[in-house]
Amino acid sequence: MISKKMTEALNDQINAELYSAYLYFAMSSYASNKGLDGIASWMAVQAKEEMTHAEKLYDYVNSQGEHVILRAIEQPPSEFESARHIFVETLEHEREVTRLINQLVDLAASESDHATHNFLQWFVAEQVEEEETASTILSKFELAGDHVGALFMLDSQLGARSFTPPAEE
Repeated sequence: MISKKMTEALNDQINAELYSAYLYFAMSSYASNKGLDGIASWMAVQAKEEMTHAEKLYDYVNSQGEHVILRAIEQPPSEFESARHIFVETLEHEREVTRLINQLVDLAASESDHATHNFLQWFVAEQVEEEETASTILSKFELAGDHVGALFMLDSQLGARSFTPPAEE
């Protein structure tokens, strides 16, 4: 059983993960509208991944005998400065999600909630990967500069990503 405070914090994180999915779907739509189908596909995969994160949290809260309270999801932006800017925003967003996950870990530790602390370690590792991936892609955009050919090559490479649900534990 988890505390009411932890339940509320996990419910907040479910909302944050669902917002992340909305944000990445918005970025996908923007990229698609600009003819960047590879980036659109990459962002759609990212959105699906965020949905699985929300579901993982949802299942955990329910498994602990608590109640998930779904809240309204904030509307994400629909316009972005450029394809590069999408990944600037992605990296900033993932850093914010990391901060939120770290707060959950700190709360679990302060409450001596070892089960939740253990559960959250998957998310800690996931956020390291999320930030590294966004940073690597952004570095490639920086190298490409204003070269349209490089943008199309990067778009093509990003389009190769496919959705793989996380392995069951």
